[in-house]
Amino acid sequence: MKSAVETLNPTRVRLTVEVPFEELKDSLDAAYKKINQQVTVKGFRKGKIPARVIDQRFGRGAVLEEAVNDALPKFYTEAVNEADLNPLGQPEVDITELKDGELLSFTAEVDIRPAIEIPDYSGIEVTVDAIEVSDEDVEKSVEQLRGRFASTKDVERAAQDGDVVTIDLEAKVDGEVLEDGVAQDVSYTIGSGELLEGIDEAVKGLEAGGEATFASQLKGGSAEGKDAEVTVKVTKVSARELPELDDEFAGLASEFDTLEELKADSRKRLENMKQYDQATQAQERVLEKLLELVEVPIPEKLLADEVQTRKHNLEHHQLGQMGLSIEKYLEIQGKTVEEFDAETAEQAIKGIKTQFVLDELVNKEKLNVNQEELTEHLMRRAASSGMSPDQFAQAVVEGGQVPTLVGEVARGKALAAVVEAAKVTDTNGEVVDLSDDEDDENAVEQAAETVENVVEADGEIAADEAK
Repeated sequence: MKSAVETLNPTRVRLTVEVPFEELKDSLDAAYKKINQQVTVKGFRKGKIPARVIDQRFGRGAVLEEAVNDALPKFYTEAVNEADLNPLGQPEVDITELKDGELLSFTAEVDIRPAIEIPDYSGIEVTVDAIEVSDEDVEKSVEQLRGRFASTKDVERAAQDGDVVTIDLEAKVDGEVLEDGVAQDVSYTIGSGELLEGIDEAVKGLEAGGEATFASQLKGGSAEGKDAEVTVKVTKVSARELPELDDEFAGLASEFDTLEELKADSRKRLENMKQYDQATQAQERVLEKLLELVEVPIPEKLLADEVQTRKHNLEHHQLGQMGLSIEKYLEIQGKTVEEFDAETAEQAIKGIKTQFVLDELVNKEKLNVNQEELTEHLMRRAASSGMSPDQFAQAVVEGGQVPTLVGEVARGKALAAVVEAAKVTDTNGEVVDLSDDEDDENAVEQAAETVENVVEADGEIAADEAK
């Protein structure tokens, strides 16, 4: 077999392959055997029909077609490996010559990963938010905890903000009561924003037995998105009673004996959360700076596929779970279709570029993924998918997705290495040291999550490579 490579552009090549006919022997034998099992010829047992009879009855062309279809993937792969290419997706194959007994020639055009030069990234500098936890932040956190331990008590007065009301609802569209527009004994906390727009104003000031009518746009059901006339009747008003903020509450709500210990723990938790957010912010901003340093050609077909995947995932998964159409989503976002398309393309380009650059860094720095790192990543992915670790691991193995998970961790390690080399300061001018993280595994996993949020589309580029 002989092959040659023609570069069409930085992200696409054409392979020209010539195969001497004798190298098709195994595929020809397999073709005759396959046809033997599929056809019946009088006078011959099934599977024992001579090749010359198959040629006479069904045509040599049918055999050649079967043999070529069997052989093409093998010769294409050999040509790819010989040229040391990194193809993306499936090739467009064109058989240019097929001479029985002499030669098979074909061309294959395919997108490839572009050659990328990673410059010195040690000079990257970014600024992140300082870690500051105010007394007000601590008080708010404790108040939220206090709210979870609130009790309710029925009261005989008009409903007001913060009260829990029991209500009956009836929705009409164009004067007709909807079949799914009636609900009874619904518990609702005034001011929570968990029901229909306008309901807070309608129920405030009503006592048990009072009712009001208001206009609102329905959020779900058979008339989702339509304007409705909603009648609400209050059947019970209950006041929320908060526990006293004292040592007794601290013992009830936590493992601490005093309120001061509880507040100190709340402050520590808030600091840890802000520290995590700060590290994520540093990773995101360092990644932005790194991408600015590298010129990356983007394969057109890959970009088109990525944009389509992102649109599909948004429309059929994320919005579908929320009961929203793409049109309604754009209306809520205040965007035109053109603005949405441009934004999606920009995000897709950034995702592709991120993978290309970090994968090149993995190769350049010779980064490997150990079993412990892979297990930690698998555990987090399992938790986010709602599956048990065992179930998720089984699905990954059965789906042949282990290399994909390894790639995700490796990119996280690459980004973590760049962040470690960067100069990070906070808004107070203090240097932020992210290199002495006691738990390197968590740092890598956090970086991997940051990368995933940029990549975002289901199915990574690596999973689409055919080599």
